[in-house]
Amino acid sequence: MTEKKDLLDIKNLTEKEIYAIFEKAKLYKFQRKNGISATDVLKGKPIGLLFRKPSSRTRISFEVAILELGGSPIFLESGQLQISRGETIQDTAKVLNLYLKGLVIRTYSHSEVETIAGLVDFPVINALTDYLHPCQILADFFTIWEIKKRLEDIVITYIGDANNVCNTLILGSDILGVRINVSCPKEFSVDKNVISRMDNPGLLKISDDPNAFISESDVIYTDTWVSMGDDVEKEKRISIFRKYQVNRQLIENAPENFLFMHCLPAHRGQEVTDEVIDGKNSVVWQQAENRLYVQKAILHFLFSEK
Repeated sequence: MTEKKDLLDIKNLTEKEIYAIFEKAKLYKFQRKNGISATDVLKGKPIGLLFRKPSSRTRISFEVAILELGGSPIFLESGQLQISRGETIQDTAKVLNLYLKGLVIRTYSHSEVETIAGLVDFPVINALTDYLHPCQILADFFTIWEIKKRLEDIVITYIGDANNVCNTLILGSDILGVRINVSCPKEFSVDKNVISRMDNPGLLKISDDPNAFISESDVIYTDTWVSMGDDVEKEKRISIFRKYQVNRQLIENAPENFLFMHCLPAHRGQEVTDEVIDGKNSVVWQQAENRLYVQKAILHFLFSEK
C-alpha cells in the first residue's frame, strides 16, 4: 500500500511537483474548454469538505472539481457537526476516517488541519488556515506562468497585510525561485517563522513604503486588510493600511504589462480601487477560474496511484 499524500503546506511540494501540477492543470483546462471528459481518478470516492469559514470560490471550485473527476463531494458545515457542540477534533477525525476517502479543510487553526491529517488514512487538503493558503497560491503561480510563459526572472510585489496569502506567496516563491517583495506596515509585517523556513531568503525584500518596489514589479498583488476573524481590529487596520491601497496613483510607475492580482473577495474602495481591479492589467477573474483546474490537478496528484 502506497503512503498517503497530503497538501497541508505549499512546502509539502517540490519545484518539480509544482510544475507537474501546472501541466496537469493546463490539460484539465484544455479538456473542459473543449468538452472533453476528465479522468475519473476519484470514481467511487466520497470526499468531505469541512468548512469552518465562509467560502465562495474555494467551495464551488472544489465541489465541481471533485464531481468532474468522478467523486462525490460531501459538504460538512462545522456548525451542523458535533464539533460545534464540543466533540473533540480528534474524535471527529476518527469518525470521518470511517466514512470518507479524502478531506478538504477550510478552518482557522493550522494545527487543526495537521491534527486531522495525522489521524486519518486518506489525503487531506488545506483549503485555507490562518497561516497558509496553498491551493490559492498554486493557482496564482499557475496564472502567472500561463500568462507570462515563465516564472524565471518574475518579480512579485505583495502590498498590504502580511497574512496567510502573503505567507504562502513567500514560501511558494522560495520553492520556485521567484523574487518576492512585501510592502506592509511594520506592525503587520512578515512572520519571522515564515522567513526562517526559506531556503533562499535573499529572494525576499520587505519595506513599509508602499511605493518601494512598484517600478520593478511584474505582478502587484493585494488582499483584504481585515481577514476573517480579525474584526476586533477592523477600524485600526483600515486606518493603518489606508496608504497601502492599490490605486491609479500607486501603479503609475509600474511596468506597462504588470499583472494585478487579488485572491478575492475584494473590498473595493479599501485595498483596491475599481479602476485597478477592473482595469486592463487585472487578471483576478483568470485567477478565480484557474482555482478549478489547479485543484483538479492537486486532487489528481494526491489520489492518483501513478
